Amino acid sequence: MTIRVLVVEDDPVAADAHAMYVGRVTGFAVAGIAHSRAEAVRLLERADVDLLLLDLYLPDGHGLALVRSLRAAGHSADVIAVTSARDLAIVREGVSLGVVQYVLKPFTFATLRDRLTRYAEFRASAGEASGQDEVDRALATLRTPRTTASLPKGLSGPTLEAVTRTLRESAQGLTATEAAAAVGISRITARRYLEHLVTAGRAARAPQYGQIGRPELQYRWISTVR
Repeated sequence: MTIRVLVVEDDPVAADAHAMYVGRVTGFAVAGIAHSRAEAVRLLERADVDLLLLDLYLPDGHGLALVRSLRAAGHSADVIAVTSARDLAIVREGVSLGVVQYVLKPFTFATLRDRLTRYAEFRASAGEASGQDEVDRALATLRTPRTTASLPKGLSGPTLEAVTRTLRESAQGLTATEAAAAVGISRITARRYLEHLVTAGRAARAPQYGQIGRPELQYRWISTVR
């Protein structure tokens, strides 16, 4: 299902940019743009909204006050806060109100896309967890991704992002050869990144049979908790 997003941002230029970013992410659609708390309330009364992309500093009140009033009214839309605020007390209050992610300004499209796709994975998790590991794994999809500095030696953040995006968008999965061709890197390099995703628990691999010679490994993205 398409996730409907209400962009709440008082700066018209930033609001349009955020809406454009949301529209570029598969599975998401912009339900509306509001430049104030009052306008957001009016739009929420008229449109079905699953997620708010919410600036915390609005001209007619704090963004968390909006979230608080929505919760009191029984509105269950999730919230991703988009803000320059770095006050951890505000972060804690936001968590208690159901803010699932924070994106600090300024940010790039890649940053927002990562948060949105992680949110979509978390939202898609279904069924009954068999134990603590599966619960932890579901919640882990909302965590901030590892930094480039924590990657194994020889791997880069931008290339990992490209390989991840390519694998995520392939419904049937990819071999290292196919991933290499799509990203524009060597097969050996592609396999290193794919194996890293397997080690991180974000991908699975299995032999691909039916061709002459040794079977090649097929990699697929793990999108939900099973």
